[in-house]
Parts: sequence; C-alpha cells; structure tokens
Amino acid sequence: MTSETLDEHKKRLLALKAALLAAGDNPIEPAEDEGVISKPDEDAQPLVEMSQVIASSRNRARTLELDRILAALGRLEREPDSFGECIECGEDIAPRRLQLMPYVELCVECQQARDQPQGPSGRRHLRDFR
Repeated sequence: MTSETLDEHKKRLLALKAALLAAGDNPIEPAEDEGVISKPDEDAQPLVEMSQVIASSRNRARTLELDRILAALGRLEREPDSFGECIECGEDIAPRRLQLMPYVELCVECQQARDQPQGPSGRRHLRDFR
C-alpha cells in the first residue's frame, strides 16, 4: 500500500473518530420525572423502557466502533506495511471494503467464516423458539 493510500486511510479514520466524539452519547431518558407527582402512566412506561434500551444499545455500538477506529489507528502507526492485510489469513483486504470501513481487520472470507454459527442451534423447526 502506498504512503498516499495510508494517509487517506488515516485521514478517514481521524474523521470518523472526530464525528463519533462530536456526536456524543445518545441521552437515556429517566424512567420518571423526579419533581412531578402524578398518576403513573402505565402505557408510557414500556415506551420509555424501550427508548432506554435503544439509546443504550446505540451508545454501546458507538463505543465499539470507536474502539475499532482507535485500534486501526494504532495498527497504522505501529505497522504501516501490514495495514490493510487480514489478521487471520494475511491476504489483502479489498480496497472498497477498506474505503467503506477503514477499521476492519478481516477480509470478507474470514469475516464470513467468523460469523458462521458454531454447532447446532438446537432448533428443530423455524417456528421452534426454545
């Protein structure tokens, strides 16, 4: 990979990092107002809880993405010659994949192998939810 390409990936990673940090965490609404004494709305409580779960999930995903970006910046600084190579098989990661997600560590094939379910799922039928 050329130094120009490495610089482009570094700029992209830094821009992604800045965007994530600028966006901040998603606010998690409190379950109820502390200062207001009123009859609790039983219909609103599940909606508030669902909003809390969604905001928490988004914050967790954002943190994971930021960790991956920081790890990629570290790899870029420590080992610029091996940046863009799959950490499992050593093959080059597709340029389009790196352009879209400059923090990836795996090629498509290794990522698919990692994402495959391991072992039997325990379900006998699609409608079996045990």
